[in-house]
Amino acid sequence: MKSIQDLVRPEILELSAYPVPDATGYIKLDAMENPYPWPEAMLDEWTHRLRDVAMNRYPDPSARQLTERLKTAMSVPEGQGVMLGNGSDEIIQIMAMALAKPDAKMVALEPGFVMYSMIARFVGMEYIGVPLNAEDFSLDLEKTVETIKTHQPELVFIAYPNNPTANAFDAMSIEKIVEVAEGVVVIDEAYQPFAEDSFMGRLGRFPNMLVMRTVSKLGLAGLRLGMLAGAPEWLTQFDKVRLPYNINVLTQHSVDFALSHLPEFEQQAAQIRADRRQLCEALSSLEGVEPYPSRANFILFRVPEGRAAELFERLKERGVLIKNMSKAGGVLSHCLRVTVGTAEENKAFLEALKSSL
Repeated sequence: MKSIQDLVRPEILELSAYPVPDATGYIKLDAMENPYPWPEAMLDEWTHRLRDVAMNRYPDPSARQLTERLKTAMSVPEGQGVMLGNGSDEIIQIMAMALAKPDAKMVALEPGFVMYSMIARFVGMEYIGVPLNAEDFSLDLEKTVETIKTHQPELVFIAYPNNPTANAFDAMSIEKIVEVAEGVVVIDEAYQPFAEDSFMGRLGRFPNMLVMRTVSKLGLAGLRLGMLAGAPEWLTQFDKVRLPYNINVLTQHSVDFALSHLPEFEQQAAQIRADRRQLCEALSSLEGVEPYPSRANFILFRVPEGRAAELFERLKERGVLIKNMSKAGGVLSHCLRVTVGTAEENKAFLEALKSSL
């Protein structure tokens, strides 16, 4: 009988599963979630509607009603198509699987969303990370263009704003990257509700550019729904890889209902943006703490050298869970990341950080 080492691909054996810490009992500020629950009236209306959902039937495989709702809510231009995934992660995997020919390559910016490199390895693509400028995490346009021209990857990901650095790259620089790329360029707009800027309106100008969104950061993380918008010719090919019925019936009905109450979530996003400014100012006032400008719903901040892991543990001891980014090393050494929570959660975090410092 062959062993696990004999049967599992070497690149998979080398990987570690995506870590999700147990947040039980903590003020949870580690996962960029919207901290606000639905209003009681919305909850009552939602649960009443779910009584009519046919749980014994398969969901609409194309999620047609939800797709039309999303096109309107996300301002998808006329003539552009939409494909849905079980979160953005599945959409990234679908595209990678469809384009993973022998010797295929994927390019993304570093530091960036870890699932880009992980999924590249899952499907056997060569992953190439392009470093951001160390001083401010800005885009190194010359280096990025040079990398793309040299390798001409099948797939390029640009997060706008970026995770974990929270900054939004220069839009004209991104357009230049799209122009020189011969492969597919995906603009990942997971944090668009907090950036108030988008490439969605540029769809159609660049035939190889697609825009990816999620409803997770909007306030629906538990429903796991991602969306890819772009030329129908591309989406037709990717849709061949998508598993049937990947969007369950509860997600379809719940997101459709939630988007009919979009102003509620837009108001919450506005509150988070306002709280983000206050939290950043408060962090700036702490000696030895340097927050970076944020266009997302989280803030990356640098702490005194050698203290990131210690402060992370001290915050946990005080009941606050954030993200220790220093373990990644490099430009993220001595960095921590905190999600913008409610006013009460932000206050508790700041008090715990002051005590820990």
